[in-house]
Amino acid sequence: MSQRYFVETRISGARATLVDAEAHHLAHVMRAKAGDQVILFDGAGGEYAAVVERVARSTIELAVLAHRAIERELAAPVVVGASLPKGDRQRWLIEKLVELGVTDFVPLATARGVAQPVGNVVDRLRRAVVEASKQCGRNRLMQIQPPQEWRAFVCDAPAAAGRLIAHPGADRTLADVVRGAPSAAAAGVFLGVGPEGGFTDDEARLALSAGWTGVDLGARILRVETAAATLAAAAAIMLGESAPSSNDA
Repeated sequence: MSQRYFVETRISGARATLVDAEAHHLAHVMRAKAGDQVILFDGAGGEYAAVVERVARSTIELAVLAHRAIERELAAPVVVGASLPKGDRQRWLIEKLVELGVTDFVPLATARGVAQPVGNVVDRLRRAVVEASKQCGRNRLMQIQPPQEWRAFVCDAPAAAGRLIAHPGADRTLADVVRGAPSAAAAGVFLGVGPEGGFTDDEARLALSAGWTGVDLGARILRVETAAATLAAAAAIMLGESAPSSNDA
């Protein structure tokens, strides 16, 4: 059994406990029993080899065998600010950004945005982060940040970072982004993606006048989630991976 499971509290010492959905999946779907070995991670870095000791009604107790300092992160942070699409497309967006190595996602409030990050939306997005991290092997959780107005997102991004906005008709293309020197984005990369109707002229001008670079994503009109994943993939290629480590502790 090699499934990965998320522990909600920081793992320290020789014991760990799975609760709620993670415990239910391991106990009732995977039919875990004492002696089964699994991989645990707590989102703070690295992963843990563990063995099931006791399966209870709503919890599973495990003995931690070893910490493995395995990281599967990009060489620098990537922050994506995007207007949320509707419905199930929100989960797809989060899954793909996690898989691509994005470190932070900021739901944006824009003039033409249609889906607002209210109620339980942010909680659902955070759960999608955990599920995607379990699947793709990341040991650090992509952070779902509080919603921001577009102006605040633009102005708060550090000038030293790479700052790119999806902007039809811009002079720079995806090929230009991929060829960009990683050293130019040592402080990370910030990416801005508008809603289905695109940024307004005023919103685009705000970013460009603040030093952001417009990037044309091609001749075809992309949905929000496709545009965000495309731009994130280009940034990931530009940055490259950090050096992996796999030492046990």
